[in-house]
Amino acid sequence: MRTELFISWRYLITKRKEKFISLISIISILGIAIGVMALIVVIGVMTGFDKDLRDKIVGNYSHITITSYKGIDDKEYVQILNKISANPQIKGISPYVQGQVLIKEGNRFIAVGLKGINPQTESSVTKLKKYLTAGNMDSLGQDKVIIGKELALYLGLGLNSDLTIYSPFGKERNLKVVGIFNSGMYDYDLNLVFTDTKTAQDILGLNNKFSAIAVKLDNLNLAAQVKVELSNILGFDYNLKTWMEANQNFFAALKLEKLTMFIILTLIILVASFNIISTLVVMVVEKTRDIGILKAIGMTSARIRNIFTYEGLIIGTLGTFSGTVGGVLLCGLLKKYQFIKLPQDIYYIDRLPVSIEFWPDITLIILAAIAIILISTIYPARKASRLNPVEALRYE
Repeated sequence: MRTELFISWRYLITKRKEKFISLISIISILGIAIGVMALIVVIGVMTGFDKDLRDKIVGNYSHITITSYKGIDDKEYVQILNKISANPQIKGISPYVQGQVLIKEGNRFIAVGLKGINPQTESSVTKLKKYLTAGNMDSLGQDKVIIGKELALYLGLGLNSDLTIYSPFGKERNLKVVGIFNSGMYDYDLNLVFTDTKTAQDILGLNNKFSAIAVKLDNLNLAAQVKVELSNILGFDYNLKTWMEANQNFFAALKLEKLTMFIILTLIILVASFNIISTLVVMVVEKTRDIGILKAIGMTSARIRNIFTYEGLIIGTLGTFSGTVGGVLLCGLLKKYQFIKLPQDIYYIDRLPVSIEFWPDITLIILAAIAIILISTIYPARKASRLNPVEALRYE
């Protein structure tokens, strides 16, 4: 094996009479490098989108939501709290009220989601307190409201501004703005407002009942497992939904898009592998005399095949390594300096998110590249191994 590898390396680095082979070898390396780099950057951005949107969604909503078809009153809430709080995975529990309302400011109307929360326990299940850019949670009380940054800009509101809310039953209520939040999600910041549970119950006509109970876990990835455990405790009277189920279609679309981009960009590597095939074919023709001599002194066809297989793998490995380094470096620059900005009303976020995951993303990219390169060496290496030494040396 060492002999074949040595010969392969010598064929690659020694000066040849045929400069064309050197040129297409470099082109082959660059082609593989560009393909791998493009794949790493795109998959890094797709993974970044997935993580960033997941964090923002979970930041606004809990890991598990408990609802009941008849609503949950104070007594039931205490009973549920006593039953599930012993679970070691549960980090926070908070009730909330939710419904749709109409906001009027001047001559403008906008439909938004109204969420009534308990200011004392809300911080244990969502990141609303961290998202506040003006005001504070402690100010949230009767007839007070916290609105998103985009809604404040749209309606021209600030702290201590007054706004009018109309319930689905036509009930009018005047509220005062005591906080403005910025979650980084345009849709949430424009279409979601918070008040205390009592005010929300009055506006929505829920008669002192909660819409649901929010539950936060130590590990969001255990939501499905904990959901089963809590369902067994609470019985069939309550419906439990995890954050993954609540956004199932959204994350499924992201996963499918990521897979599609992986397949499409792998074609770049596949196209670049044809350069390796052409390089090796030309090299076999150029090295016909050498192959004849090696066979004449006893080198087997299998070892001849190995020489050109290693040649292709060396070219491919250099391209893969260069592309991996370039891709990781570019991802690092995009992540650190964020020099690509996005229109927030279209993409929900205002920057290009990047997340570098060596497993499984980069590892699978490298393995896919090496596999394609290995397959591309089969024909030229096989052709070289089948050369007859007599025919190869006849005219020498």
